[in-house]
Amino acid sequence: MAKVGAPLLDIEVEPSAEEVDSVVPENKSLNEPLKGTLDMSFWQAPSVRRLLDQYGLSITQINGSGKSGRVLKHDVLNYIKENLLTKKAVPVVDAQEKVKPVIEEPIIDNEYRTVPLTPIQKIMFKKMTHSLSIPHLGYKDEYELNSTLEYRAALNKHIINQPDTYSFKKISYLPIFIKSLSLCLNHYPIMNAMHQDTIVQYRDYHHIGIAMDTPQGLVVPNIKHVEKKTVFEVASEIHRLTQQAKKGTLSPLDLKGGTITISNIGSIGGTYANPVIVSPEMAIVAIGAAKKLPRFDRNTHQIEPKYIMPISWSADHRIIDGATIAQFSNMWKSFIENPALLSSQLQ
Repeated sequence: MAKVGAPLLDIEVEPSAEEVDSVVPENKSLNEPLKGTLDMSFWQAPSVRRLLDQYGLSITQINGSGKSGRVLKHDVLNYIKENLLTKKAVPVVDAQEKVKPVIEEPIIDNEYRTVPLTPIQKIMFKKMTHSLSIPHLGYKDEYELNSTLEYRAALNKHIINQPDTYSFKKISYLPIFIKSLSLCLNHYPIMNAMHQDTIVQYRDYHHIGIAMDTPQGLVVPNIKHVEKKTVFEVASEIHRLTQQAKKGTLSPLDLKGGTITISNIGSIGGTYANPVIVSPEMAIVAIGAAKKLPRFDRNTHQIEPKYIMPISWSADHRIIDGATIAQFSNMWKSFIENPALLSSQLQ
């Protein structure tokens, strides 16, 4: 690409006799150096003048090989090669301009390392590849936790008063969420089902999986028969699975047979997510981090601080429609926002 104002082509030609006569004073030998202040470079080719300017040279320094001793471009290049490049000279730079050294960074191509997948990563790779072939239906909502905070505090007070009865010192919200989810599955068994081609298999047992982030990678053990367990028994099973997951000693039985999964992303951070269904299950829910936010209270008609937990559902849209997952989520929401209702559902 040519720059504006730059010459497109340099053509070196020998000056005609008329041109020489117009420049050289009469009665002077062509071999005799010109005297006075006349600039001898002005009648040189543009390419010669640029080289002279670039390298800070004078026309008188160079012996010309052209007609009548005229300096040609290759004369300048030969002079530069013989006298400047051998001395590692650089083009002249303005005295006030600071020359910054050019430091060339080494170019390293294909810098990488190869690490084989761990056994857990291989299982996850296979499952997620299959799961992502499922058309996911997403649904999001937020639940208020103010009443659940009080309910949990009462349960932990009970644990403190009976320290020898339980293998843990306190419970988190997760056992409450899991038990209330199991109660909802009694009303919406399709959320606990699995399908094989064109057949839907309904399962009466609730093996609720909990996604765990471990040093070995993501694992999803499940709590067997949550429908038969109390909140404290669910908490005890979570404690056992968590300890074994950290040690990498989960058994194959702990990892098989899940019917629905909860992913507690809020324990790490974040609010909403797009969780991936653990095939062959039909649904998964991600629980975001609870935050204290201003919300309108339906009873007092005032803006009050509320503990809000974001919820993100994914369901298999081949079997579950939007109305079903919305109704199921609303029932779970009612149990979490009013945990006193849990006792009314216990058999």
